[in-house]
Amino acid sequence: MILKKITKALTLDVDCVALDCEDGVAINRKEQARATIRGVLDKGRPDQSKTDLGVRVNSIDSGLCHSDLESCLSGNNLPDTILLPKVESSEHLKWFADEISHLVKNDNKINLIIFIESAMAFVNLVDICKSAVQLSKRFNFVPTTLVFGSDDFCANIGATRTSNSIEILHARQKLVLTAKAFNLQAIDMVYIQYKDLDGLKAQSEEGMRMGYTGKQVIHPGQVPVVQEAFLPTKTQIDWAQGLLRSFEEHQKTGKVPEKWLIILGAFAYRGSMIDMPTMKQAQNIMKLAKLSK
Repeated sequence: MILKKITKALTLDVDCVALDCEDGVAINRKEQARATIRGVLDKGRPDQSKTDLGVRVNSIDSGLCHSDLESCLSGNNLPDTILLPKVESSEHLKWFADEISHLVKNDNKINLIIFIESAMAFVNLVDICKSAVQLSKRFNFVPTTLVFGSDDFCANIGATRTSNSIEILHARQKLVLTAKAFNLQAIDMVYIQYKDLDGLKAQSEEGMRMGYTGKQVIHPGQVPVVQEAFLPTKTQIDWAQGLLRSFEEHQKTGKVPEKWLIILGAFAYRGSMIDMPTMKQAQNIMKLAKLSK
């Protein structure tokens, strides 16, 4: 049954599939999980698949992480990505870097996704990111992403979950802010009511507006809802294309289109005042649109 689910997951049009050693595996099944993951890695990904194959290991403090890393990094086929949960300090990153130095040889580079799931992790968030970036210059890993582990975070601080998630608003926004400061992706929290697609859509769109890059999903049925929420709409694409096309024409001719009104370096376009930060937003929309093709 597990192999069947993994095989199906690897056919999904998603950015990364995470094979789990951590919370989704009972303590007496850890060895079996490692063996299963090693077998999947040895078999290799399906032909034509562009999906990153990742492994979520157990936390460093669990005492199980070394065995997880040793297993998944011991074969000829390495995972593209290691998902490291419950990172709370730069010391955790130093421990991980030391492990990688012994297990990953040659010029192989492993992507690292860092899970932020506790009050202490948020207190140390800037130091965690600094450490990850600095260590990656000397060791064979590349920090790519911060993930907000909202359920563990709520349990850690004793928060009561509400439908509007107001109790985690500060943490949710802080993760985005810090991730972008270090040029990392920010992945939003899981929506555990997997059959409630309307609620998932609303939360996904909220995360997108906050600046999140994407969202964790726990069921195949959630994938299209999340992807639609995080990709630009046709209206947004038409706006961005028109804005950039008009600006490019102005740059070529040196003439101001009639629909533009230049005021102190800004201009009016379709009834809105536009300046260079808005131009950057238009460029971001088109970048996302190209990635979705």
